[in-house]
This record gives sequence, C-alpha cells and structure tokens, in this order.
Amino acid sequence: MDALQIMDHLDRVRPALQPIVSAITHQVAGFEVLGRYEEDGNWQSLKDFFLDTEIPVEFKNEVDAHLLSQAVDHLLATENPGFLSVNRSASQLIEGDDEAFLRFLTEQEKKGFALNRFILEVTEHDIEEEFESLNHLLRYYKTYGIRLAIDHIGGASSNIDRIRALRPDILKIDASLTRSTNLENFQDILHTLSVLARRIGAVLAYEMIEDANQLYFAWKNNGHYYQGFYLAKPSCQLELGVTLDVTLSSQIQTFVSREKELILQRIQFTEQCHHRLKKLSKWRDEGHADDLAEEAKTIFDGHAFRLYICDASGRQVSANLRKKQGSWMREEQVRGSNWAFRPYFLENMMRMQRTQHGRLSDLYADIETREFVRTFSYPLSNDYFLFIDFSYDFITENDFLFMN
Repeated sequence: MDALQIMDHLDRVRPALQPIVSAITHQVAGFEVLGRYEEDGNWQSLKDFFLDTEIPVEFKNEVDAHLLSQAVDHLLATENPGFLSVNRSASQLIEGDDEAFLRFLTEQEKKGFALNRFILEVTEHDIEEEFESLNHLLRYYKTYGIRLAIDHIGGASSNIDRIRALRPDILKIDASLTRSTNLENFQDILHTLSVLARRIGAVLAYEMIEDANQLYFAWKNNGHYYQGFYLAKPSCQLELGVTLDVTLSSQIQTFVSREKELILQRIQFTEQCHHRLKKLSKWRDEGHADDLAEEAKTIFDGHAFRLYICDASGRQVSANLRKKQGSWMREEQVRGSNWAFRPYFLENMMRMQRTQHGRLSDLYADIETREFVRTFSYPLSNDYFLFIDFSYDFITENDFLFMN
C-alpha cells in the first residue's frame, strides 16, 4: 500500500467501526475504530499501513487522527452514547511529542466527547517490549479518565507483573485461541487473567468471535464485552447505522438454559450421592475408618478410583482405597497425611459440619494422575469426613460433570 498516496488522499480515508457488545445489556456499548481506504470503488483495510515499520510514525498519527475525528463526529451527530476504542502502537505514543495524543483527545473533548469515552488499546507485545517507556505515560493518560485496554493478550505468555502495574480497565482476549491445539494451556492463562482482572478491577473483553461456540466460551469465561465477525463486521458506511448479525439476547438465553440444566444435573447427582451414603454404618471411631471406606467402595465401585477418610483438621485417618486396572488396593503409606493446605479443604469441612450434607467439588486436575477429577465429600460425623474421587472416564461420560 502506497503511503504517500494515502497521505495525499485523506479524503478517501474513512473509519470502519466494529461494534463491541455489552454482556450486561446485550446492546452495542461502543466501537473499535479501524481504518479503510477507498481505491477503485473498494474499501481496503489500512492494517498493513499501520503495521509497516518503514512508514513514518508522523504519517500514521495523522491518519489515525483523521479516522478518530470522523468517528467522534459521527457519534456526536447521531447522539450515540457509546465509547470509542482506538489502537496505538508504542512507537506512535512515545516517539516525538508524547503529549500529542492527549492534546488531540482534549480537542475532541471540547466538541462534547468526554475523555472517559475513549479506550486506548495497546498490545501485550508492546507492553513487554516498551514497558519502561509506556508505564508512566499510560498511567498519566488514565488520570484524565482515558481508559486503557491491553490487546492481543493470552497468546504466548502473559506479563502479569507489568499488567498489574498498569492496572488496565480492559483485558482483550483473542477468542480464536479456543481453537488452539494447546487449549489447556490457554485455559490456564485465562484463569490467571480472570483472577488478575478481579484483583485490579478490570474486565475481560473477547474479540475475534467467529461462531456461536466462541461466543459461548466468552460468556462462560467472564466476558464483559464481545466483539467479532459473528456479531458484526466493521463498517465504514456509518450512515447505515448499527445492526448486529445475531440476536444476542436469544443466544444468551440459550446459554443460560444450557448452564442451568448442567447445574441442575450436578445438584441432582450430589443429592443421589448423599442419599446413597446415608446407608453406611454409623461412624464409631478411627479404628473402624478402613471398614467404612470399604463399605463406601462397594457403593461407588463403578464410578470412583480413590476413597479415604480425614478428620476435621485435614489428617487422613484411613488408608487410601485405590483402583488400578480394575482392581482395588490399599495404600497404607498415606495414612496420617494432612490435607488442610489444599484449596477450599477447611472451608468445605466447616460447611459440611454446619449443613451435614455432602458436597461436590469443582473440576480440577489431580496431583498424582494429572487427570481431571471431581471429589464428593461426605460428613460421617461432625469431625470425620469421607472423600470419594470420581474417575476421569466416569466424568467424561457425563457432560454435567466434565463442564464447570
């Protein structure tokens, strides 16, 4: 793409606005500002123009300013209350006059477009490469109410310390990574980002959503905003208004119904496990712990691969009953182990003491087998508890157990 031709014909440059949809209202909350250039009656993307490192930063900033000014004018003219999300590379922000971008935004504020309606998108790669240069500048912008989004996050790695220091308002995640062959790694990174977002007061936005499955993934994994061709393509025909390609409310209702059904099945399964274990002999003392574990084994022989009993402090008072290759064996070496350090262990103990009802755990990876399992905990008395680990095969045969 000829940069000089573009600079000489800025009248052919128009913003293409891609809707960003709110998970709360199911309506368009704002737009990402992209660029298009009209050539021979066709609108060409300006992506290559902005990615070309040979094109001077001054050219890119001028084109960006032209695009954003038109987008602001359009939203003001149509009384659209949405925000505008704008992309800037590190070089555009820090080379030359680093106040230029802020001055431009304050000019838009004078038109009546509040600064808190601007979201500045910076890529995770730029944060990694230029953190020292960007850190103070981006935090300075935030003092004016300009919101910050970290884009292209969650790919190869996540720069948790740098992201925490910047305290962005939005973490943008590429939904197409759900098709990755290394999906488990992506989900681990996503879990870390979800925890980080909660701690710094940020929200997750999923972009590149191309089908209903990716939309479901975004909805199920704490997505606050949704964006992608499945919902709406970028359009430079601003006069035509905004319409979504799908009826989001009906899609979300389908997701809600599906999720409620899975939850109901897990509740029913929990009730069934609790009811079956009520047939066990009464708890007597630690000397009979192995006998009770053997009793429970016969009840869950086809579903469980490990059973054991602990006291309220987390100390294991029975051997493990462990199923390997279809046969049960006793593992004495774990008797006396203490599991109180495990996440949620003590909380579950205290909840069972209060309710006297069994509890089904979330899906998690077992330390020993590395396979996904669920554990059912059952109060044998106020101070002793039975734990039943369900096998990976049993869990995968039942969607309601395999999906959190």
